[in-house]
Amino acid sequence: MTKALIKQVNLHKGRRPQKFYALLKSSDNRISFLKEDEDFLWEVYTFAREAHRGQFRKSGEPYFEHPYQTAKILAEMNMDPVTIACGLLHDVIEDTGVRYEDLTSRFGEEVAKLVEGVTKISGITFRNRQEEQADNFRKMLLSVADDIRVLIIKLADRAHNMQTLESLPQVKRRRIAIETRDVYAPLAHRLGMFKLKSTLEDLVLKNLDPEAYKFLQKKIKEKQSEREEYIKTFTIPLTKALTELGIDAKVCGRPKNFYSIYKKMKTRNKPFEEIYDLLAIRVIVSNKEECYSVLGIVHNLFTPIMDRFKDYIASHKVNYYQSIHTTVYGPGGRIVEIQIRTEEMDEIAEEGIAAHWRYKEGRTRPDEVDKYVKWLRDLIDVLKNESGGPVDFMETLKIDLFKDEIFVFTPMGDLIRLPKGATPVDFAFEVHTVVGYCCIGAKVDGRMVPLNTELKSGDSVEIITSENHRPSYAWLKFVKTSKAIGDIKRWIRKTQFEESVHLGKEILDKENRRNKQLAFLKIVRESIAEFGFDDLDKFYSAVGSGLITVPGIYSKLFPESKKEIKEKDVDSLFLEKARKNIKGINVQGITNLMVNFAKCCNPIPGDRIIGFVSRGRGIIVHKSNCSNIPALFKENERLLDVNWDVDSKQQFLAQIKVVGQERKNFLKDVTDMISTTNTNIISIDGSVDDTIIHISFVLQVGNLNHLNRVITKIQTVQGIITVERK
Repeated sequence: MTKALIKQVNLHKGRRPQKFYALLKSSDNRISFLKEDEDFLWEVYTFAREAHRGQFRKSGEPYFEHPYQTAKILAEMNMDPVTIACGLLHDVIEDTGVRYEDLTSRFGEEVAKLVEGVTKISGITFRNRQEEQADNFRKMLLSVADDIRVLIIKLADRAHNMQTLESLPQVKRRRIAIETRDVYAPLAHRLGMFKLKSTLEDLVLKNLDPEAYKFLQKKIKEKQSEREEYIKTFTIPLTKALTELGIDAKVCGRPKNFYSIYKKMKTRNKPFEEIYDLLAIRVIVSNKEECYSVLGIVHNLFTPIMDRFKDYIASHKVNYYQSIHTTVYGPGGRIVEIQIRTEEMDEIAEEGIAAHWRYKEGRTRPDEVDKYVKWLRDLIDVLKNESGGPVDFMETLKIDLFKDEIFVFTPMGDLIRLPKGATPVDFAFEVHTVVGYCCIGAKVDGRMVPLNTELKSGDSVEIITSENHRPSYAWLKFVKTSKAIGDIKRWIRKTQFEESVHLGKEILDKENRRNKQLAFLKIVRESIAEFGFDDLDKFYSAVGSGLITVPGIYSKLFPESKKEIKEKDVDSLFLEKARKNIKGINVQGITNLMVNFAKCCNPIPGDRIIGFVSRGRGIIVHKSNCSNIPALFKENERLLDVNWDVDSKQQFLAQIKVVGQERKNFLKDVTDMISTTNTNIISIDGSVDDTIIHISFVLQVGNLNHLNRVITKIQTVQGIITVERK
């Protein structure tokens, strides 16, 4: 940090404008700022203001207005002074000359870490917008591993950005709004921050469909007086009944947020006038027992709609939201939703996790926070071990953000929360990772069921395990929880790594036997750093998976002995190897005859074949679909039925050529896709010509159908141009 900036900050000490006091007063007095808190925030305020001096937003207003408004939103959430301070500072590392060390020396390690956690990624080149978006979200969520306040600050930052999109180009406004709809609003919901979630959703609607937003704004305004009159009509008898029973309750009503109404109009395909449950009445009482008393009074006064009753007090939501929801026919037959909760429940319902950051007796309550974000901790654990691309990452994230819940039980009666559509395998991994790995079967309510059975609320689930059993790749097709997905992928990666290490060792050992005079293996082991590896097993894995080829090793380590093998010689070596393990050809039940293979079509075991009796060369074996067969039919009497003389379970070698657009992880994606077909890769050889990659695979397959399945799967990989058998 420059001396000039320190000087400017010191000059402004002591002068505290109304704008600063407006920030402190944003809290609703549930936080009582101590004198040292106010002094601390003033120092942060002046520091951030000077750091951003001379910077302006696209709208033309001073840039400091953005961190100020972000901090104000945090103050409105009644967050602690450190979090509010980080709202003021959240952009200084990225957008000014302030360093992490400057924040540490001036405001302490806690502030510096929080600001660093919120700071966006800079200095990284991304291939596309999708990767950039995914990497930002990944960093944001991994930062939460240290302090959940990082995410709360980020949500406040996004809320103010959404309020000020007008000055941005339409394309950018749309992109930010879609990000907010798909990730930030659901995150606020999962953290129980209903007020912030509603604000974000309404701003999303305002930017994605401004006409619909204006329409709803006008309609709700037109109905305001009518709505207020109806609330009065509804609440008078309810308030009277509560008073008669001595229940001191706060009864209020408010319309649902614009986005909620908009979604109902879309999903039900109805106009605004036919959406009747636009009104929610809230009854706030002192304790849990009174909640159930109020429920009885409401049902006595108004006819309930029984299939729309939810008791989230007895079984709270995953974000610890608690309330009783009931829907009734109010005066005039109108449908009214009623929420009944205590004051503490109401605070948590509005502010979610932020409600647990009360500044009481000079300390926060992290113990209260941790239980609210177990789902997020589990998701972070998955993300730390997730090696897939941005599409995989975003899919994993959205699984956790958009799931509805079901409640199932262990045989001991313990409650387990799972997403809707979850299976016994999800249940097993939720109990413990080891239980998931060893799961071989399941009983639901005492009956054996398939592992892909969808569970329902109230099911009692028992998992049957075996120490010798291991996860199946097929489980990924039906599991729903990010924990199960992460644990299964982790096991598969571990297994694939071990197999690649074994294959890599075999490839190098074989090459070493061929070239003992070069001390091939000794030199390779001593030179792995030249290939960017510091671990021998990782190097073996790279060889086994085809990331490093034997020709590539020769090119780098033995340039004077580089093998120049022509493609036709490679093909000849492959054909020789492919035919080596068979007994021969069976000609109408007779074996050990003189047989040659046609050069025009190069048949290999597994191909459908036909024989042709030649003069002097014995029987020539062709593929049955060889282009020369029609000419041979002129000498029909010289064609024979022939078959490969192989064991019934014999597997064959097949060679395929893959051509694609070169990109990061292309080879990995192709080999991963091959592995999904339970196919063994014998060898890989490839080259890159400009931006086009050519790869030859030798595969071990059971038959032609197996090979065709492999080819079909590979064709789905991003960037594939052609896949053909050689």
